[in-house]
Amino acid sequence: MTDLHSDTIAPEAPEAPATDSPEAPAPDTLVHGLYREGEPIVDTKAPRGPIAERWNTRKFEAALVNPANRRKLTVIIVGTGLAGGAAAATLGEAGYNVKSFCYQDSPRRAHSIAAQGGINAAKNYKEDGDSTFRLFYDTVKGGDYRSRESNVYRLAEVSANIIDQCVAQGVPFAREYGGLLDNRSFGGVQVSRTFYARGQTGQQLLIGAYQALERQVAAGTVEMFARHEMLEVVIVDGKARGIIARDLVTGEIETHLADAVVLASGGYGNVFFLSTNAMGSNVTATWRAHRKGAHFANPCYTQIHPTCIPVAGEHQSKLTLMSESLRNDGRIWVPKNAADCEKDPRQIPEEDRDYYLERIYPSFGNLVPRDIASRQAKNVCDEGRGVGPKVGDFRRGVYLDFTDALKRMSAEAVAEKYGNLLDMYQRITGENPYEVPMRIYPAVHYTMGGLWVDYDLQSTIPGLFVTGEANFSDHGANRLGASALMQGLADGYFVLPNTIRDYLAKGPFPKLEESHEAVVEARASVDARVQKLLSINGDRSVDSFHKELGNIMWEYCGMERSEEGLLKAIDLIRGLRDEFWRNVKVLGAADTLNQSLEKAGRVADFLELGELMCIDALHRRESCGGHFRAESQTEDGEALRHDDEYAYVAAWEWGGQDGAPTLHKEDLVYEFVEMKQRSYK
Repeated sequence: MTDLHSDTIAPEAPEAPATDSPEAPAPDTLVHGLYREGEPIVDTKAPRGPIAERWNTRKFEAALVNPANRRKLTVIIVGTGLAGGAAAATLGEAGYNVKSFCYQDSPRRAHSIAAQGGINAAKNYKEDGDSTFRLFYDTVKGGDYRSRESNVYRLAEVSANIIDQCVAQGVPFAREYGGLLDNRSFGGVQVSRTFYARGQTGQQLLIGAYQALERQVAAGTVEMFARHEMLEVVIVDGKARGIIARDLVTGEIETHLADAVVLASGGYGNVFFLSTNAMGSNVTATWRAHRKGAHFANPCYTQIHPTCIPVAGEHQSKLTLMSESLRNDGRIWVPKNAADCEKDPRQIPEEDRDYYLERIYPSFGNLVPRDIASRQAKNVCDEGRGVGPKVGDFRRGVYLDFTDALKRMSAEAVAEKYGNLLDMYQRITGENPYEVPMRIYPAVHYTMGGLWVDYDLQSTIPGLFVTGEANFSDHGANRLGASALMQGLADGYFVLPNTIRDYLAKGPFPKLEESHEAVVEARASVDARVQKLLSINGDRSVDSFHKELGNIMWEYCGMERSEEGLLKAIDLIRGLRDEFWRNVKVLGAADTLNQSLEKAGRVADFLELGELMCIDALHRRESCGGHFRAESQTEDGEALRHDDEYAYVAAWEWGGQDGAPTLHKEDLVYEFVEMKQRSYK
């Protein structure tokens, strides 16, 4: 088995369960003519023993860096969202020298600010049976048993600390009448463990991390580089030692060197063109690292969020999230009869409404996990019972109705809980959700896949750490609602600062000059790529390529996938990528502000990522979480896993510009949770 960090001593990994799956093909054999299978991969850093003791064990075993030596060490952090901002603030407070990078004009504009509904924590304030173990169990089950037990338990364990940290920072969480912190429920659970600040939770948490970050900027431990985009990682003697970045205002290509690099650059949902992500969200930082040797894990695991404002027309470039918290009090339905779909919903009597989630999943009702709610919305629309205006040949929408809640709670009480969300909906659609049921439909929202990391959050490149949505580690095949903010802050405040020190304790590392051969080569590759993009001078805009790629991905690698469709998608993407490098037109120059050039580099990476996502989806002939294969479903249309064949993490190694990627499997072994087919009925 491949030992990625052989300079560390760790307990042996548990034996993989025996399977009846066919033997792996020979290393040189191309599967489907698309990829190879390589050696298994092992997380050598994960402790053994009782699961409740593993995180404390690892913290104790990790080497320390004394305060005087911390001042000699420099860490680069790419991204200033919750994971990156919290990590930069914490490492700066600890005394390290930190260089923090973001492409936005301020760290406060990181996409974490757009999160709405809340953050999970196992505080059990409602005395409804919650616990650290129940949060751990719900997360593993919600992820369809495709995540690591050790990582998920650690996440649940530190969740309570996050709330204490944020309250101390002044985050204005909602409170009950008596002053205690309030909680609400999210999908996939039967307890109330989600802390929230109306529909602005991400914004308030990010402001807390931002003020902690700015305190360290003022103290001189953190140097901030806004409006900078990472375009390459510098690898020297097999270790990450810096990045090449472009100043987005002047166009200058800059070299930044350090002792370790942290990527906290978010997810890659914009590969679909239409998503709830910020328009600038991209995969470039993690994809550049992947091309340099960092394995990419489970790229096909994409989360389709069930409650978004539906697509309104062909020229739309952005979708808007409506928080999952609305499913606490809103009821989801469509007309029972397709003939009623054009009627005013207020004119459709109760007996002619199909509250399909409550009907199919009586135990969880409207609070089933996101992947299940999304697929059922697609199913009823495919049956011809979708609502709203037609886009193309279909009506893609279902109702989210607050009529019962308004009768039960009053308009003032509903507004207190959800007012800013309902106001946003009215501004975008022109419809008053207090009077007319909202229309929602699933949209790409989050990616569970990301760079492979070990228990220490270190990638397959020593010295390159990956946090938050940029890594794959905690959510398996489906993320539960309100867990993204939990993971981002857990990684940034509590996990990374306790694990990166084990690597930094080997430093200070040899001083590196910009004239070093590896540094010069990395910078030259960035310059060459920029000049290549500008020199093509073709006939098609960058956005036209991005939109066409998004259509391919949504059609064949979206909510439902099949072997035939995925093979077609791979062929279409390869043709589109070839045309991109022959016919894209990038306006402007390199030495100035140039958003066309920025987009071109990001779309070029999306075109490579999209192919890998389809290959990953093709190889995984099972349905699990956000990955639904048409060939693998139960008689009643639910996802059907195949644990005997696919209970592993798929870690993909870059195969070169014209080569095939190599699949490395990390077996998932469950000691504390029984693997079984999910049921929310």
